[in-house]
Amino acid sequence: MISLATLKELEEIDELAVRVITNMTLLKIPQWTLSYPRSKHYFRDVIDGSLYIYKEDQKILGVMTVLPDDEPTYKTITGWLRNNSLVIHRMLVDPSIQKKGIAQKLLNFAITKGIQEQYDSIKIDTHLENYKMRNFLGKNDFQEIGYLSCINRQAYEKILEE
Repeated sequence: MISLATLKELEEIDELAVRVITNMTLLKIPQWTLSYPRSKHYFRDVIDGSLYIYKEDQKILGVMTVLPDDEPTYKTITGWLRNNSLVIHRMLVDPSIQKKGIAQKLLNFAITKGIQEQYDSIKIDTHLENYKMRNFLGKNDFQEIGYLSCINRQAYEKILEE
C-alpha cells in the first residue's frame, strides 16, 4: 500500500536508505553516499507532504518524493518537453526485494497522481552509472533530456497521457 509518510516513520526510512546506499556502493553505483539521502532530507519531504512510502506487512519497502517541478538544477538544461511537471526524487526500494514490482508500483502511483492533478509530465534524474534506474526509466518510456553537469546526473522526462 502507498501512503504519505509520517514523522514517526523517519527512523525506518533512514534504515532503508542506509541499506540501499550500502547496496549501491557494493554494486559500484556512485549515486549516493551515507550522507545523502538521509532522515534530514526525508524530514523536509514529510513536512512538505511529498514523501510517499510503500508498505507490506507493516514494513516500509520503498519510498519516493513526488513534488511539483521547481528544481533550480533542472533549469540549467534546455529541451524539456513540458513545463507543468511533477518531479520524483530519492526513490528507494529495499535491496532484499528488488525486482518484485515495488518501483513500478511507486512510479505508477506518481503517474496516476500526475494525471489526476493535471500535470503534463514526470521528470527524474539519475547518476550515469545507475544502470538499474536507467534501464527502469527506459522500460517506462522516459526520454533522456540532457546532462545535469552541476550534479552529474542524466535528466529524464515522461509525457503523461490519460
